[in-house]
Amino acid sequence: MSRRELRIVGLGDSTTAGTPEFLSPLESPPDGKGNRESQCAYWIMKTHPEWEVFNRGVNGQRSDEILSRFKRDVVKEKPNYAIILAGVNDVYQGVPLDSIKTNLKPMYMEAIEKNIVPVAATVLPYNSSKMEAMEIHKLNRWIKAATNRLHIPFADTNLAVADPSNMDRLLASTDGLHPDVSGYRSMAIVLVLAIEQHLKSMHAQNGS
Repeated sequence: MSRRELRIVGLGDSTTAGTPEFLSPLESPPDGKGNRESQCAYWIMKTHPEWEVFNRGVNGQRSDEILSRFKRDVVKEKPNYAIILAGVNDVYQGVPLDSIKTNLKPMYMEAIEKNIVPVAATVLPYNSSKMEAMEIHKLNRWIKAATNRLHIPFADTNLAVADPSNMDRLLASTDGLHPDVSGYRSMAIVLVLAIEQHLKSMHAQNGS
């Protein structure tokens, strides 16, 4: 399969933006500020220079806040793919899981309706989570199940950055809350794989 140009939006909170070392273009217009390697978008484009990835992450936002800007930051960009990563701030603030689900599902559905392929990513762990860790597991199981029902790409970004000896902690972090540069690179690897696999399946279905 030949390499093709893609337009991709990464929509989410701090772990899309690149916190703590990078401020996204929404946080520091127009181009962002800080260590550009501290974001998934950078590493995705390093792997596929022919892909254009827009970092639309905002530190601290809940899923309802991310949903509220879906039309502006995703639909208006007319991307081929939208990486959706949201929910950890909801869990941190004690928002019920059912509320998070009612915010995530419309994002998946509206993307599909607009001929944008949503890539559902799992919520990351953070080192100070205790009771919240169980909620993160429950949410991520729902995300995985939703991708099966909707037949959309799935990326286990949680697994990509978790410490194998304690899956409720980050393998590497400068602040205990977010991945370091190596973690963002690991996230990009699984996101790229999810998109590549989807492209391959579409290619096979089209028989070309």
